[in-house]
Amino acid sequence: MMQKLLEDISIPAIFAGFITFLVGISVSAVLVIQAAQILGATSEQISSWFWALGLGIGISGLFLSWKFKYPVATSWSTAGLALIIATGSGYTLYEAIGAFFICGLLTAILGFSGVFKKALSYIPQSLTSAMLAGVLLKFGIALFASLQTNWGFILSILAIYILSKRIWPRYSIVLTVIGGIAVCPLFMEFHTPVVQWSLAQPVWMAPEFSWSSILGLAFPLFVINMASQYLPGIAMIQSYGYKPHINQLIGWTGVSQTLLAPFGCYSVNIAAISAAISLDDQVHPDPAKRYIAGMSCGFFYILVGLFAATLTSLLMSFPQVFITALAGIALFGTIGHNIALAFHDIEEREATLMTFLFSASGVQFLGIGSAFWGLIFGIIVMLVFKFKTKIKAT
Repeated sequence: MMQKLLEDISIPAIFAGFITFLVGISVSAVLVIQAAQILGATSEQISSWFWALGLGIGISGLFLSWKFKYPVATSWSTAGLALIIATGSGYTLYEAIGAFFICGLLTAILGFSGVFKKALSYIPQSLTSAMLAGVLLKFGIALFASLQTNWGFILSILAIYILSKRIWPRYSIVLTVIGGIAVCPLFMEFHTPVVQWSLAQPVWMAPEFSWSSILGLAFPLFVINMASQYLPGIAMIQSYGYKPHINQLIGWTGVSQTLLAPFGCYSVNIAAISAAISLDDQVHPDPAKRYIAGMSCGFFYILVGLFAATLTSLLMSFPQVFITALAGIALFGTIGHNIALAFHDIEEREATLMTFLFSASGVQFLGIGSAFWGLIFGIIVMLVFKFKTKIKAT
């Protein structure tokens, strides 16, 4: 087993895992701090949140990728953070911890029971691909929108990517990252922070349970995670031809959240957007060897957990435009892949287009993002057209 693992390891896969991790953490690391502060957490407790999130996300992603031999990128829920920030002032820290525990328990039960897998089997792939393409579209657009203010850096990193993709396609992302870091100081201020390594200390926060926190925080968080993380995350894995072990993926991530909730772990989910980076053929031409990217992503999350304050500050030192550009370029292949799958069937194209545009809109209702509502709308449109076809046939 160890020999096979060593044979499958490749530099592009490790880099893909790192970029997956970097995109996943950089967008919302500050929101984790904000959410914890709204609940009244101390600096030691905030560090414990990162410790629990890093270990829960990292260990589950690393283990599941190794066990099933396809990339299983895990992450926390940014939409869940938005919910906590919006409603957290109405609960104590310990009531919120109790809600995180209940949410994890519900996730584990739903996963292992197989309910989610049965529901997913009725959704056409054209619609899930349209949903994914719509959600990811903003990352591609953001890359080119950055030309307005940082045209020198963006054009440089695009040139590095295009040339490396033409000459050495398998290592194009690796070379783009290295090249981006090299040219970054030429176009913007970037000072490497002084790194002081210190291990994070977990802090036990005893869960308290109340009907208000369960109904007002645990259940909404559970629904948001299912709609904004698991649904697109599972669809992402399926879009690359893998057959995900849906029950196991949802069940074990739920178990991880439940066990670590008392230390501040508010969610452990299947990654949705950032997961695409670990699944693309740029990771490895052989799909059977891309699982290394998922394990690599998990490894970096574990490091963040162990060295929470240190590594988070280091990662956040990169200019935001660097993260934006890297995410956009890394997702080129996935955006194109899902658009091709989505619009392949002419008969489903109307519903697919509406799903794509709705998902790309970024609107939110009831705290749930556009990916979920775009898919629901697309399903309704598809049913209307199929019903019309049946009427004509009779």
